Order: sequence, then structure tokens, then C-alpha cells
Amino acid sequence: MDGLVHPSMTELYALALHDAPYVIAAYAIIWLGLVGYIVVLMRRMMGLDREVQILQDAVDSVDVKLGKATVPAAKSKGEDQAK
Repeated sequence: MDGLVHPSMTELYALALHDAPYVIAAYAIIWLGLVGYIVVLMRRMMGLDREVQILQDAVDSVDVKLGKATVPAAKSKGEDQAK
């Protein structure tokens, strides 16, 4: 196998392979941070969706008590995709 690799490249490969664990660790940290950030954003979005739904329900109940015409509630994501 050593005969197939040019001698000057052997030293370069040795240097690159020596630093490979650090590069892999850096990429792993970046990916974990990115995934964690996305999870945090998704949790915030789900919380905001719940708050919007609570507010919508409160507005609808007040409209019913006041006898005002209600606007049809927005369809959930699952209902839109089912059609």
C-alpha cells in the first residue's frame, strides 16, 4: 500500500489524520448545538400555538355571550393537509 501513495503525500495524510478527531468533535458540537436550537424554537412555537388557541377560544366565548356573529375558527394544520 505504501508504494501506491507518493512519499510527500504520506506526511500530509499523517497530519490530516492526526487532527481528524478534533474536526469530528467540532462538527459534532456544531450539529448538537443546531439540533438543540431547533428543539428550543419548536417548543416556543408550540407554546405560542397553545396561547393563540386559548386567546381564540376566549374571543369566541365572548362573542357568543355578546351575541355577535363569530368568524369560523381557523383550521388546524392536520385538517388542511387531510384534504
